[in-house]
Amino acid sequence: MKFGKKLVIFIVIFLLGCAGLVILFDPFYHYHKPLPGLKAVLTEKEYQVVGTLKHFDYDAVIAGSSVVENNNNGWFDGAFDCKTIKAIRSYGATADLCYFLDIAFVKQDLKYVFYNLDPSALSADPHTTFQEAGLPLYLYDDNFLNDAPYLWNKDVLFQRIPYMLAHSLTGDYDEKDSYNWAKWKEFNSDMILGLYIRKKNVAPMKEKTYYQDLLDANLTLLQEQIEAHTDTQFYIFIPPYSMIWWDNIYREGDLDSYLYNMEQAMMTLTAYPNVKLYCFLQDREIVTNLENYMDVLHFSPEVNAYICENLQTDRFLVKKEDIPIVIQEMSTLAEDVQNTLLVPYLDRIKVDIYD
Repeated sequence: MKFGKKLVIFIVIFLLGCAGLVILFDPFYHYHKPLPGLKAVLTEKEYQVVGTLKHFDYDAVIAGSSVVENNNNGWFDGAFDCKTIKAIRSYGATADLCYFLDIAFVKQDLKYVFYNLDPSALSADPHTTFQEAGLPLYLYDDNFLNDAPYLWNKDVLFQRIPYMLAHSLTGDYDEKDSYNWAKWKEFNSDMILGLYIRKKNVAPMKEKTYYQDLLDANLTLLQEQIEAHTDTQFYIFIPPYSMIWWDNIYREGDLDSYLYNMEQAMMTLTAYPNVKLYCFLQDREIVTNLENYMDVLHFSPEVNAYICENLQTDRFLVKKEDIPIVIQEMSTLAEDVQNTLLVPYLDRIKVDIYD
């Protein structure tokens, strides 16, 4: 046999072997769930969320932005007698999360959707952002013919697969702590105040309906999910961003429009019998304690656990008749942040001198 032909055969066998290893171990769960005896090692949401939604066994989904990544799925499993996985997208854009929910509803009968509704998501672009963000679209579709970047990828072969095996077979990796990023982070006032650059000048306040078109489009996406799945209970919750966030949206001129957006969202979503809506943004116990935060938005896992616990109670449940009270509480909180609550911290806050 000529050397050239042997070389071709060797290359073909080598390439088939590489592809076979990727398909067998499949660290992004693009083809199947974990092999028997292996844990689901979930640390890269951009690469793994879609595969887990397609192939894992579950009956509940935690959908949201990075602020819900530090939830332990086991908290929800125990509290609501379900089997939970996460559908996470940074920034929590409505269209992206609804894309994930579409996959989940096709693959499973969902008892619950635990949906983190970020206020900014109500005024975000109501179209999916995967392509613009440069995400690996070959992992998002059902076309196996474009999987070459996954099947023949040295990082997958020599980094992702060994990493998955190491965490699965050794150590104390908790697969219910999927996508958790809190382990090496610090949550305290020094962190949040060190990262916040306060605008020197207050921008003119926008009209409350400034984001109306975007608001309507995003609410429509949510309504379509809720109306199409009346047997699923939706727990929708607005997370407790820090009081620094309230300061920031005031100085950006967004306070009135954000309060209006949340009021309209509450009015729309509380009308559905399969929706329970909770709001934590006005919870002064949490949002005024800067020791809970890493930055303006991101809070500690203890706050994540606090949210899960309170989804089981009516303490932060918002009913239609409660909406004016909750909006007024948030408005008063925003005013108090400007007038009194932030004053003790002003000497520790950097000001944008170029504003």
